[in-house]
Amino acid sequence: MLVTNKELMDAAKAGGYAVGAFNINNMEFVQAITDAAEELNSPVILAVSQGAIKYAGFSNIVSLVRTASEDKKVKLSLHLDHGKDMQIIEQCINDGFTSVMIDGSDLPFDENIAITRKVVEMARPKGVSVEGELGRLAGVEDHVSVSKENATYTDPDEAAEFVEKTGVDSLAVAIGTSHGAYKFKGDAKLAMDRLTEIIGKVDVPLVLHGASGVNQEHVKMGNEFGAKLMNARGVPDEAITEAVKRGICKVNIDTDMRIAFTVFIRKTMYEKPELFDPRKYLGAGRDAIVDVVKYKINLFGSEGKAF
Repeated sequence: MLVTNKELMDAAKAGGYAVGAFNINNMEFVQAITDAAEELNSPVILAVSQGAIKYAGFSNIVSLVRTASEDKKVKLSLHLDHGKDMQIIEQCINDGFTSVMIDGSDLPFDENIAITRKVVEMARPKGVSVEGELGRLAGVEDHVSVSKENATYTDPDEAAEFVEKTGVDSLAVAIGTSHGAYKFKGDAKLAMDRLTEIIGKVDVPLVLHGASGVNQEHVKMGNEFGAKLMNARGVPDEAITEAVKRGICKVNIDTDMRIAFTVFIRKTMYEKPELFDPRKYLGAGRDAIVDVVKYKINLFGSEGKAF
């Protein structure tokens, strides 16, 4: 049975670890993420963007995840990531998702509160948990595009007010991470003191978006096999560990899986140009995602926490 993000994140908050939210796009991603979770006895959140719904089809996504949840013993959540379209959010609430994110971070503060509260009121009777967002992450991911100039850190006092007035189950905060593969030009620095201040004022679990590490071995390998990933840089592992130690309960990962999937497909097709069976090269990509997810589960401290 699928569970809500709230159930998984409340346990993470009490246990001092974080649950990974891994974005899915197709069958291979679902298989890889849930296989890794089962092997390490870890709960995971299967996150779906509006772009992924458009690509794979709403019913296909729900069916894939529900089938996985029946096959696996670990607890899984099906979560809408960066929901902006109210029609899609409502469909998710009514037709199989256990958690939704309403991303009103680009709106004025009062409007963000109003739209987030509306989603909470829709979701609560259905037993669906809700994640809100305050502050803006730079970078590009599907329907989310924010320039560095327009990125803003989350204000701790506003965070407390936002949570109180909306009733959200969790809050995504901006402390210096960004979406995509090109997160930093200079030294990677996150506003850890800001995070601690927010945690001191907010009583719901906090979420870190844009947290992929951008494995440099994968970048190098990708470039060797024809990719153009020059200067791609992500969030260092030690920063993630520190954020979880300070109280982050959910960490979103997308780019790291996309890169691994692409790189190992490129490698396989380069080394075996005679292949035309998609199972052969897509399988290599799927295996690469398994390794990424297992690594992240260990990093977040959720191994053995499937309860």
